[in-house]
Amino acid sequence: MGDVLVIRHGATEWSRSGQHTGVTDLPLLPDGEEDGRRLASVLAGRKIAHAFVSPRARARRTAELAGLFDGSVDAQIDEDLVEVDYGGYEGRSTKEISEEMGRQWSLWKDGTIPGETPGETLEQVARRVDRVITRIRPLLADGDVALVAHGHVLRILTARWLGLGPEAGGLFPLDTGRYGLLGYERERPALRGWNTACP
Repeated sequence: MGDVLVIRHGATEWSRSGQHTGVTDLPLLPDGEEDGRRLASVLAGRKIAHAFVSPRARARRTAELAGLFDGSVDAQIDEDLVEVDYGGYEGRSTKEISEEMGRQWSLWKDGTIPGETPGETLEQVARRVDRVITRIRPLLADGDVALVAHGHVLRILTARWLGLGPEAGGLFPLDTGRYGLLGYERERPALRGWNTACP
């Protein structure tokens, strides 16, 4: 039985500045590209049978640099792995939103607001990642499954893997270019590693 590798894309301009990046399709910074190359050495040491990748350029490029599109892995784009639609909070930092609200804002408690896009609730994102989990569970019989996507969507997926509500994603910070391992302990879903840096 394989593990699920949840991989956050490499660094972008907005991940560096703390701006929420949902639908905006930013490229990787040069050190973000290096994040992808470092991931390749980690993935080379595992039996990756399948990969699912967000369609956003930052995730696709990370997966490409990590070697997931070289033909050795059954890799495909998965629309359910796009980042949370932040709506009116797109491109804004937590500090900026909190100052406007007059109190500390948290995606996990306060959610999003409509803007140029409608925004998404945590429950809507949970439905998306539940579909991903349903698709990948049987594939673990073939080996590891890699998911290359974004911070918040992967944190919600992790919470759902563990049988928790989507708001529990707040417990699992995941930095750019880092990964976590989801698997089982005695047939019970378990967290096997988290926010691991690549050598």
